[in-house]
Amino acid sequence: MLLNPLPIKIEHRIGVQAPGSLIWEILSDIPGWPAWNPLYPKAEGVLRIDAVLTLDLALPGQAPRTIQPVVVDWVPSEQILWRTASHGGLVRATRYLEIESLNDASCIFSNGEVLEGPMIRFISRRARRTMKAGFTAVGEVLRDRAEALWREREGKATLGGS
Repeated sequence: MLLNPLPIKIEHRIGVQAPGSLIWEILSDIPGWPAWNPLYPKAEGVLRIDAVLTLDLALPGQAPRTIQPVVVDWVPSEQILWRTASHGGLVRATRYLEIESLNDASCIFSNGEVLEGPMIRFISRRARRTMKAGFTAVGEVLRDRAEALWREREGKATLGGS
């Protein structure tokens, strides 16, 4: 009998025509998330190892619920990682937001979750699809926000430099 099934990874990746530093500027402002983030319409906390964030998680088609993940790692302009546990610790999740800079004006944004623990076998495909839809929404909205902000800043720089 398999007591600890292999981890389940649910991820969305998207190319962004804006610098990774701009993505980081948006992501690192956790209290600012409600202005743009459809998955976390309420967000409080700071980026610090072992800090507890208070987030309202609004998965598509579900009522928002409050979660309190613990920040386990963060690297400026690269990643934010936090962990949650449920079902008495039988389901553990590591959530990640990652930026891979490609050049001065483009990057790849990845966000997802790695699920572990003996109870993950009971997480339905439907639940996984809902999570993926939420991660996709975050990626697409973040891309659109960052690209619009980058175009605005580049336009001002061009006008100011003429």
